[in-house]
Amino acid sequence: MPTLKLPTGPLKYAPFLFKPNLKPSSLVDPIKLLKISAETKNLRLGKVLHALLITSNQPSKNGHPVFQTNSLIYFYVKCDEVSVARQLFDEMPERNVVSWTALMSGYLHNGLAFEVLSLYKKMVSLDGLCPNEYVFAIVISSCSDSGRVEEGKQCHGYVLKSGLVLHQYVKNALICMYSRCSDVDGAMQVLNTVPGYDVFSYNSVINKLIELEYLREALEVLDRMMVECVVWDNVTYVAIFGLCARLKDLKLGFQVHGQMLKSDLECDVFVSSAMVDMYGKCGKILYAKKVFDCLQNRNVVSWTSMMAAYLQNGYFEEALNLFPKMEIEDIMPNEYTYAVLLKSSAGLSALGLGDLLHARAEKSGFKEHVIVGNALVIMYSKTGNIKEANKIFSDMIFRETITWNAMICGYSHHGLGKEALTVFQDMLVAGVCPNYVTFVGVLSACAHSCLVQEGFYYLNQLMKQMGIEPGLEHYTCFVGLLSRAGLLDEAENFMRSTPVKWDVIAWRTLLNACHVHRNYGIGKRIAETVLLMDPHDEGTYILISNMYAKARRWDGVVKIRKLMRERNVKKEPGVSWLEIRNITHVFVSDDNKHPESSQIYEKVGELLAKIKPLGYVPDIAAVLHDVEDEQKEDYLSYHSEKLAIAYGLMKTPTGAPIRVIKNLRMCDDCHRAVKLISKVTNRLIIVRDANRFHHFHDGNCSCADFW
Repeated sequence: MPTLKLPTGPLKYAPFLFKPNLKPSSLVDPIKLLKISAETKNLRLGKVLHALLITSNQPSKNGHPVFQTNSLIYFYVKCDEVSVARQLFDEMPERNVVSWTALMSGYLHNGLAFEVLSLYKKMVSLDGLCPNEYVFAIVISSCSDSGRVEEGKQCHGYVLKSGLVLHQYVKNALICMYSRCSDVDGAMQVLNTVPGYDVFSYNSVINKLIELEYLREALEVLDRMMVECVVWDNVTYVAIFGLCARLKDLKLGFQVHGQMLKSDLECDVFVSSAMVDMYGKCGKILYAKKVFDCLQNRNVVSWTSMMAAYLQNGYFEEALNLFPKMEIEDIMPNEYTYAVLLKSSAGLSALGLGDLLHARAEKSGFKEHVIVGNALVIMYSKTGNIKEANKIFSDMIFRETITWNAMICGYSHHGLGKEALTVFQDMLVAGVCPNYVTFVGVLSACAHSCLVQEGFYYLNQLMKQMGIEPGLEHYTCFVGLLSRAGLLDEAENFMRSTPVKWDVIAWRTLLNACHVHRNYGIGKRIAETVLLMDPHDEGTYILISNMYAKARRWDGVVKIRKLMRERNVKKEPGVSWLEIRNITHVFVSDDNKHPESSQIYEKVGELLAKIKPLGYVPDIAAVLHDVEDEQKEDYLSYHSEKLAIAYGLMKTPTGAPIRVIKNLRMCDDCHRAVKLISKVTNRLIIVRDANRFHHFHDGNCSCADFW
């Protein structure tokens, strides 16, 4: 046993141990004090007691020093001095099961799972001791921590044969081990074959089932808890509210909330945050806010949950407005907070704000967190700065599937199909498994690059090889691919023969292709199909009217306009906006409310005058107003995107890119005009309309005139 020097100064914690002319008559009191020192982690007092045990040199009650050495091992383990505990253990001439258990426990709680397994093997092979339920609980937990499920299964077999599986510690350890190793079948087998579980076991299983998206099985375990009348704790409520959120089951969420209110449970900040998240995901933002407002003590989890609830329901500005209020309460944001704020900035296309949040996240040390990196890639992609998105992506040390998806879909949304497919190939080389979302981006990239054969391969072969069932989004992308390639008959046949419940967006994709390729026969049939599905779909009326106008079928144009009036369908006014020096400027078609509207209109006239010699002719056929041709030309001249681009050219430095966001599909006339404006001004002009990003440069557009 290692010796320690006795302290020479006055003893603050145990002076009564060294009173003059007194000797302790028994070691019982020092052992009891040593236990108290272990529980309170009082290392100084424990060392004094260790010294006393050495100098007293008295035998323990059972005649050998195993009992007191076990107490010392327990004390040092509790004080995180595992190396000292191991030294004591190695010097023991004789050990019992308690000795091994105490040291194994120390290794387990200090994250040294492999040492536990090593000790267990030595215990059985060297000392020939028979492990008890506590030993197996520790060993199985170490298998759980280290992901060694095979060794855990071997322990499971032993405890089944020995009957130790009936002990609560062992049952909980097995449930936890199978759950943490993602072996749902193993966890459920233990749960179904061994009777008598506590709330800890159920919490472990439900949390893992939810994490692995086994939501139906999680509901079954919940029903079992209800039947067995297991009393729920805070962890249970957090898990069940999470389950309601995943299922978007508001009725179940109300029931769980009601049960919690009836119980004597003290609702802590984590339960409240889970409720906020549940109501947010179920679309009940007012309920989420009510729960949040009732919280007396809020931490970063509750603030972030409320921001996320706003984000999920499209209240981007409200989410961002919470950030300064959170800082007033001296709550420091974490990586999840920054991720939510960056995605809210992306929702508003607020690049300036996104840049500021990027700087703050980097200064706070959160940039290297993968969730923040993902949010930055998404933010820069959605705000039009795809180069910066790629820079963030390239600098990321660790990338998960979401990271790759964000970059692939970002490139696809910008019409950069070849770049998106290059990233996809890099993803496969890196050994990252694609998922459902990945192939939406990949098929969209094929559509932008007219890669029909590649699209067939990805949809019909690679997805099946990887066990991913194609969904509506994949089939819609494939329709877009066939349409862009001009294979309109094939696209229509594909839609009518594929057993999928097509939505308006899919049919309108084909209708738009008929408009681009001027196939009015198919276009008329598709338009009738869409209007049967949604008689108030404004975009379809506009497309079919433009198709009739291009074919000079004025009777058809009149018919569509009359139908719109009868059905009270009105064309939504075009709105465009751009951000200059962190101020957002909004423009409505033919709007003169901007303080500098006269200068803007003058700039538009100047630009149109410059591009007319290059072949620009206003497309007055696209104007859905019953007015003279000259007035139709005026309507086209002052569409919102033209006003926004003119203002951007007035206010930004020469050579700086101009980024404009538009609420509707860009019209043909504006598209032709902006291509030529980019040529005469030598500017990169990026316009995000309702469909996609358009990168205009030197008289060309990234969409190749198909959008």
